[in-house]
Order: sequence, then C-alpha cells, then structure tokens
Amino acid sequence: MVDYTLDGSIAVITIDRPEAKNAIDNETALALRDAWQRFDDDDDAFVGILTGSGGTFSAGADLKAMDLEDRPEGWLGFSRMHVEKPTIAAIEGHCVAGGLELALWCDLRVAGESATFGCFERRFGVPLVDGGTQRLPHIVGLGRALDMILTGRAVNAREAKEWGLLTRIADDGAALAVAQEMAATIAEYPQQTVRTDRAAVYDGLGEELAQGLRIEAWHGQRALETAHEGAERFESGEGRHGENIERREE
Repeated sequence: MVDYTLDGSIAVITIDRPEAKNAIDNETALALRDAWQRFDDDDDAFVGILTGSGGTFSAGADLKAMDLEDRPEGWLGFSRMHVEKPTIAAIEGHCVAGGLELALWCDLRVAGESATFGCFERRFGVPLVDGGTQRLPHIVGLGRALDMILTGRAVNAREAKEWGLLTRIADDGAALAVAQEMAATIAEYPQQTVRTDRAAVYDGLGEELAQGLRIEAWHGQRALETAHEGAERFESGEGRHGENIERREE
C-alpha cells in the first residue's frame, strides 16, 4: 500500500494503490502514518517526499471501502501529525479531495503540467476533515480557497501555480525528479537552521508581528551554535562567490 525508500538523505513515501487511483483506505492510512513517523525518527532522513504511483497522486479517501477512522493523526493517516523536517509533495495526475489535503500538509508542492487539483468531495457531500479548510486559505488566500471548497471545481496546474498552491511545475512524469532535486538542495544545508527557521514560520502563523518576532528570536537562539560554525567557515573562505558548500548534517 505504501512504499518507503531512503535515497541518501531523502525519503520518498509512495502511495501505491494505482488500481484505486491511490485512494486511501484504513490499511493505507495506517501505513502512511507509520511511514511519516519512520521519517521523523530517522536521523539519516533530512527531507521527505510524498508521491503516488501510476501517474496519479491521490483521489483521497476510498469511498468504496469507507472504512477510515478518526484517529489523533487524522482520518487519512497523518494529516494532524507534526514532523520536524521539510516535506515536498511530488504530484502527477489527480490530486483531489483528501489527496489535495495531504499535498497541503507538505511544505512544498511540485506537479506535472497536466496535474488536476480540486475539492471533489464536494460532489458527494463528504466534508474536508484532513486540514483542507485550514491549510488551503493560508496557502492561496481566503477567496481562492472558498472558490475551490464551495464550488468543487477542477483547477489546473498553471492556475494552481499562479495562486501559490504549487511551488513549481514540471514536465509530465518529472515531478518526482524535480522534487528530488529540490530536496537535495535543502539537504545540503546545515539542518539545524533549516529546521528552526521552518518551525519559526509555522509557529508564527496567525500571530501578531510582535509575538511572531519573539517566536523567531526563540527559534534563532536554538541555532546559534550552527550559526557560529557557519560564520567561521565563511571567514575561512568556504561558500563565497556563490560556490557550493560542503553539506553539514547538523
């Protein structure tokens, strides 16, 4: 149902139910939960990529099985989970209903140019219960989020990119490769500050500026040792003039 592959410091988690358009039943939800927990616990995994097999990302909940349970981690397995490390969704084909909600859970989203997005559960009276009503407005704005949620219409990759729903558009079939390139770039940097800066962004969402600055300062204090090490490397000449720097794991 779910495949976990570690390539260097990049974990690729693949929903593998192509015969069901990668729709998620209870067994798959449990496997996804376990996969993301494995990623978060794995000191060798720096970036996680979520994708689907067979040219489809996910059609969301399996309405034929209709056996999902409302767990603390979310109906679809991990939509209420928190991981400490960056995540990317690599999207081909349909990313709709709960599949869209799982893509929204990720930090970044890359899609093939023919990908389709939408809150298709609207057609069947199924509610958004895996974070869609909360994450989508943060990403695309209130009006656009309500357009998708209330009308249930399909949104193509170009429109999704214009709205900020997508980070990048790739050639069809190349979304995973592009996501892996992005992940490799992220993994090259000192991971302590990658994670504290990411945490500061999320912890500051919805806060007034003064509180957000306090949150940023607190997270920054946690990374000062890494910052001093980086300054020493800069002083020694490493990484100047746009040159690549050697990866520092922590």
